[in-house]
Amino acid sequence: MDGILAKRNLKFAMVGSGSWATALVKLLMNHQEKISWFIRDQKNIDRVMQNHRNKVYLSSVILEPDRLFMSTDINAVVSGADVLIFCIPSAYFLGVMDRLTVSLDGKFIVSAIKGFVGDKTIAEYFNQIHNIPYDRIGVVSGPCHAEEVGMERLSYLTFTSKFNEDAQALCNFFECDYVNTIPGTDIYGVEYAAALKNIYAIAAGIAHGLGYGDNFLSVLITNSFKELSDFLNASHPSESRNTLTSPYLGDLLVTAYSQFSRNRTFGSMIGKGYSVQNAQAEMNMVAEGYYATDAIIRIKRRYKVDMPIAEAVYEILYEGKYPAYVMQRLSELFV
Repeated sequence: MDGILAKRNLKFAMVGSGSWATALVKLLMNHQEKISWFIRDQKNIDRVMQNHRNKVYLSSVILEPDRLFMSTDINAVVSGADVLIFCIPSAYFLGVMDRLTVSLDGKFIVSAIKGFVGDKTIAEYFNQIHNIPYDRIGVVSGPCHAEEVGMERLSYLTFTSKFNEDAQALCNFFECDYVNTIPGTDIYGVEYAAALKNIYAIAAGIAHGLGYGDNFLSVLITNSFKELSDFLNASHPSESRNTLTSPYLGDLLVTAYSQFSRNRTFGSMIGKGYSVQNAQAEMNMVAEGYYATDAIIRIKRRYKVDMPIAEAVYEILYEGKYPAYVMQRLSELFV
């Protein structure tokens, strides 16, 4: 096992304060006496201190401020921690990293970000830009919505790392009575699947907003799964990967169908006639699939893989093409 995760009395830090970060803090508090937490806005810290809740995101979760070291200074939060969990929208990631001046040497990095930085996943970014070896990087994925964790409904989390022992160690830090955890070693596949499913959830939302029913959605999501699998097989093939399992198919299904899916909600607004700017302005949370769509169109060119659904979403979101026309044309490709 990695020397860091084998240590006793590990110290954890959360970087990010949205609904997913709040849900993960809730889970960590079942196992850790104290957690450091970077929250960008001092007003949010004051609200947590006063109300014992993150009233901006996931306000149903009751927190214990006396067990939280909360700060707007990312360096103060990161410097004293062994395990860093990054859980911020990918669009804001580099802005936060620009404020980080302390060394990441000797720390274990966990990405809970379901998106890209340019044409890199978060794990690729830490490996290539900060020289963090993959044996000190983990990825947490679903299928899991923060809202259901907040309500303590039975949920499943997947933790992947280079070595299964490290993945299992991460599982142990987050599992509880209402969260089952699944270890794995397919960092690449799980991280890309987590980003791709957001694109396909936007497609499902667009179809819903246009008035398509469940019959069409079932075919759209089936073809989305095939497209996701084709991309993973073309870009990073693995004989041990089973895309029919929870972090691949399961995460796609919950994101494409759930009422809590911000990407489906965003897509539905687009299908109903909202502009991208108006849809983004009305949403309180970031739809990661919007940014992932732009990234994957560039990435897929390297591997020469056919991805008509991702391309259709790109045409609607970035080229301003009429959603009804694009979806009709797309539907003619399905079998």
